[in-house]
Amino acid sequence: MTAFNIVRFRVKPGHEEHFIAAHRGRRLGVPGFRGGALVKTGERSYCIVGEWTSHQRMVKARPKMIAILDTFRDDLEDLGAGLGVTDPVSGEVVVKLAASKPATKKHGGKTKTAKRKKRP
Repeated sequence: MTAFNIVRFRVKPGHEEHFIAAHRGRRLGVPGFRGGALVKTGERSYCIVGEWTSHQRMVKARPKMIAILDTFRDDLEDLGAGLGVTDPVSGEVVVKLAASKPATKKHGGKTKTAKRKKRP
């Protein structure tokens, strides 16, 4: 069953470029990782979201994820409340939300479905 992990970070002032560079072009290189995104959620605040084929695969990849974290750990601020520099959560998908259907276009009385671009 598909799983996601989400980790919240706050970056020290002046360290954002190094933090972002540590993620840019990174390949996790572990079985089960479908992809992810680094999301800026506020001033010096970020979350990373990863999608996995299963929760078990994600758990097996934790040592690799921690090793990657260690490459930019010095860029992170303590989040307080006993959390340390990360606030991780993860779990299995319980409801998958479907994307909206593409809009239809009318041309001379005919209705056409908008063409979707192919993903690279």
